[in-house]
Amino acid sequence: MTTSRGRLLLAAILLSLSMPPAMADTCVPVPQTVAPDRLAALSRGFNADGWINGERSAPPGRELLMQLRKAGMSHVRLPVPAERVMLRFAAKAERDETLRALDTALKQLMALGYFVSVDLHPGERFNRLHKDDPDAALREMKDAWSALADIIRAYPAGRVFAELLNEPDVEVGRWQEEVESLAAVVRQLLPATTLVVGPVNWQRADSLPQFRPLPDPNVVYAIHFYDPMVFTHQGHWDAQDPLHDIVDLPYPISASDPAVQTLRQDLQARGATRALGMLDTAIAVARDKPSVDQWLEPAVAWQRQFARPLIVNEFGVLKAGAPRDSRLRWLASVTAYARAHCWGWTHWELAQGFGLVDSSTGKPDPGVMRALLGATKPGER
Repeated sequence: MTTSRGRLLLAAILLSLSMPPAMADTCVPVPQTVAPDRLAALSRGFNADGWINGERSAPPGRELLMQLRKAGMSHVRLPVPAERVMLRFAAKAERDETLRALDTALKQLMALGYFVSVDLHPGERFNRLHKDDPDAALREMKDAWSALADIIRAYPAGRVFAELLNEPDVEVGRWQEEVESLAAVVRQLLPATTLVVGPVNWQRADSLPQFRPLPDPNVVYAIHFYDPMVFTHQGHWDAQDPLHDIVDLPYPISASDPAVQTLRQDLQARGATRALGMLDTAIAVARDKPSVDQWLEPAVAWQRQFARPLIVNEFGVLKAGAPRDSRLRWLASVTAYARAHCWGWTHWELAQGFGLVDSSTGKPDPGVMRALLGATKPGER
């Protein structure tokens, strides 16, 4: 077992043993470049958006975190607002406060047995800089990671992941150069930490084919999944967005579904032409992409080519307008697909518009948890 092939076989065996049964029993791991226990830790998780956000922070309660851990969640993705740790946008006192909040969150999550991805999560100000002055943006990212690394290195390298930038909003060639440079800097700062990176265009699966794996082997590649958007973002929070006018759209989408026909008639009657156009486009696309399989196939092909680990570390359905049974069906299909391909997953998010928490009880929604963890039965709500 000292040969290269033997080491790969041993890694695959260890990976299958360390995975939750639902994941280990339904997929055959490809040769991986990241430690099996770290990949297993990424198998089930959620985003804790809003935890680190200054005066507007909303940390989840310890009891809720314990309930989720007991249910089998092993990974928390922790978005850190990029502008709060970049001195171009924040005063030093604000950055120091944000770093203290990160340290506190890591302590709490580590104590509960979670693995954590620290996600540099930019807003509009950084994204504008990134497009207008890429060199300045790269300097800000490197400086931000220097500060974040000072906190992260106090924790076991095998327990914390460093996600270099959420949804890079630049041209593909530019990001390829930047991420290779940024990863090299972060690797010097955090020699043993597993990095997480993703492609441009909202980290869609169909953006992966244009993205090359980094020279660094200790990297997990992250995609986001919200297709079809007309379903996952129906009832949109922005009243000016056409998706705000779409509600009660079932999944899967079919032109022959009476609910879809009723919705079309309602949009026509209200003169909601933009929403109607989006719905009709989604109906047409659904003929070729009726399920998550077709949407996510580009990621499968990319992994087949490069044999690198993947995670779907954002996916979810806005609760405001989606039929509950359709939402559960979509969530179950995404996590089932991830398990079948040895991918980890991290639900977006915890307790807000896409959240897995039942707002009436403050506890994990049992139906959503069954859908995510692979136990939903036909017709179960």
